[in-house]
Amino acid sequence: MRPRDLIRQRIQRQVYATVHGAGLDHTRYDRPPGDPGLFGPDSVVWLVHGDIPGMFTGGVAALLLQSLHPLAMAGVDQHSRYREDPIDRLNRTAGFVTVTSYGSTAEAEAAIERVRRVHDHVRGVAPDGRPYDAADPDLLRWVHVAETASFLAGYQRYARKPLTPDQQDRYFDEYALVAERLGATDVPRSVAEVRAHLRAVRPELAASEAALAAVEFLLTPGSLVQDRARGLAMRVLVAGGADLLPPWAAAELRLPRRSPLRTTADRAAVRALAAALRYGCEPSVVITAARARALAG
Repeated sequence: MRPRDLIRQRIQRQVYATVHGAGLDHTRYDRPPGDPGLFGPDSVVWLVHGDIPGMFTGGVAALLLQSLHPLAMAGVDQHSRYREDPIDRLNRTAGFVTVTSYGSTAEAEAAIERVRRVHDHVRGVAPDGRPYDAADPDLLRWVHVAETASFLAGYQRYARKPLTPDQQDRYFDEYALVAERLGATDVPRSVAEVRAHLRAVRPELAASEAALAAVEFLLTPGSLVQDRARGLAMRVLVAGGADLLPPWAAAELRLPRRSPLRTTADRAAVRALAAALRYGCEPSVVITAARARALAG
């Protein structure tokens, strides 16, 4: 095997291990023939969720933004093991987004049902005394909006060709399906509706002690992975994700102010890493299998 092929293979193996762990089952994507899944090859969801640099940085931004909702953060703090096994949460989130985007219809629906069952047990009382329930439609809407807005922001900054305004609206309209099947209501379906929702919910957002602790954990070198190369890559992606946040969110989370020079350097580092990730992981084996499945017959 040629040296460059070995390099590509190593990059792909590292990325898949970090994102999917042992959970990447190709049979979820390559059958049955002719099944487009929930969205299909012509969807904008396939475009956005297939861009690794945008999804990595957008995923970090989503975690940070979601933490600003005190009830959502209470659920994470009290019911997850992110401190003991931060990669596990990344694996589960990445796996869910991947299978609902590219998996067969049956596999996507099964993944949604599994998450609904988990949500049935995630409830409690936040430190401010308010009860929370992960199955609350309003809370589900917030988590979805923070996630999709962040994914789109990552795509628009780091994809080879940003989406047009119409495509951006289509993205929110398409992926709203997953939020609704999880139990969310009144899900925003356009850029304008997402922005309106963020404005409406902003008075409810605040950096709780749990949120600030999670941010400190995320920004601590070596807290996510011990491998030196992956640790460096994660630091680049975390900085890129923090850079995607709206200024008010970064200020609320007490993130360090970024000088123009630092911002330029961070974005250049993400773009350099993006080139390596694309070299190692494109064409995506998941998308290739899903496309062949959808177009078969």
